[in-house]
Amino acid sequence: MGIRSEFCRNTSEIKSDSREGIPHPIKNRWVYWFYSDDPSVCIMERIIEFRKGGKNMAIKNYILEEKDYIISLRRHFHAHPEVSLKEYETCKKIEEELDALRIPHRRIGETGVYAWIDGKKACKGKIVALRADMDALAMEDLKTVSYRSQNKGFCHACGHDAHTATLLAAAKVLKSKETGFSGQVRLFFQQAEEIGQGARLFVGAGLLEGCERIFGAHVTSRLAKGQVALTKGPQCASCDYFKITVKGKGAHVSTPHLGVDAAYITAQIAVNLQSIVARSTAPLETVVVGVGVIKAGTQYNIVAEHGEIEGTTRSFLPEVRKFTNDRVVQIAKQTAAMYGAEADVIFLDYAAPLTNDEDAVREVTEVAQQLVDPVDIVSDYQKSLGADDFADYLAVTKGMYAYIGTANEEKPNTKAAHHHGLFDIDEEALLLSCNLYVDYALQVLKQ
Repeated sequence: MGIRSEFCRNTSEIKSDSREGIPHPIKNRWVYWFYSDDPSVCIMERIIEFRKGGKNMAIKNYILEEKDYIISLRRHFHAHPEVSLKEYETCKKIEEELDALRIPHRRIGETGVYAWIDGKKACKGKIVALRADMDALAMEDLKTVSYRSQNKGFCHACGHDAHTATLLAAAKVLKSKETGFSGQVRLFFQQAEEIGQGARLFVGAGLLEGCERIFGAHVTSRLAKGQVALTKGPQCASCDYFKITVKGKGAHVSTPHLGVDAAYITAQIAVNLQSIVARSTAPLETVVVGVGVIKAGTQYNIVAEHGEIEGTTRSFLPEVRKFTNDRVVQIAKQTAAMYGAEADVIFLDYAAPLTNDEDAVREVTEVAQQLVDPVDIVSDYQKSLGADDFADYLAVTKGMYAYIGTANEEKPNTKAAHHHGLFDIDEEALLLSCNLYVDYALQVLKQ
């Protein structure tokens, strides 16, 4: 029994099948044709469509067979969320599934899991890496579904539960196909994406050495189910955390001239930081300098001796990132000095700018065109000032990060914003993500 698929857009493209001699009577939808050299086997046509959300997908049978597996795993992870670097039960579950599939694995850090599948077709071949993040957020799950979070104060509100389930399903399919390919598939079940501390552990372990490509996918409520964003160039901004500590001099509030008011100076620094974007950055450049925390003082009638500011900078270009961060340090120190205080500045590198490789985008697009209507492939997806440490992989290996639409008009929570307590997904969309993981890996290994 064989299988092939074709997308029929208009009647002029519909041709008779050379093997069966049967015309394709379907327009504007994907058709799977089953055929056999055995004349006793009936020829069937099967239309595979997911019309909810208004989008069509042509998912391969070997992915469709894993639908229940994906959904059950996703709901398990959703009900048991764990935050960054504390994904202890999550990684144990991943290892249990890998053991059941007879896929070797080892820990990266305390909670990351690295697994690999060696092709049996030949001894040598190319290497491709696939990544999924696994950490949740410290927030309440506001949904009333059966799979809502059982861990109070924690919630999978960004889709990392879906990513982990999807990559496990992809691993299952690729394991079943190991006799048909050469080379190696590396699987990164990565911890701590939300704090930008996970990818660097995999990179530091040398797991991208020799890799031809790396591929990852993130669900998004900004796209409908059946859509996929494959966009070359910058996609996510860098993310740097900063903390400014101001050291003043205490005094009674009635004698401010005898002290150095850290509260006042801290406020001045917070205001002056906004000049970086308003007056020091080219108007067409995209930069964020955000202040999220301001603290100063201990009592209403004391001139504050200490002050703190916590914030973040975001940008898309390395040179702009450096300039922006340097200016934060300069402004903090110069403003403090102007009032007789001192300022110390600490920066933490959470993520570099994420830039998709042009060749990798073209390759994944070729795969996606076999699964969805080309009009549902978004090649100009809007850049995001949110960050993702997948960028750390792209800094050393060619690859790309895709965005999988999971919104469905009939399921309101699937349109909720990421990091919101009502966030949910249309789980059928994960079939497309899984199919991309599998088929792109196989394509790279065959090149």
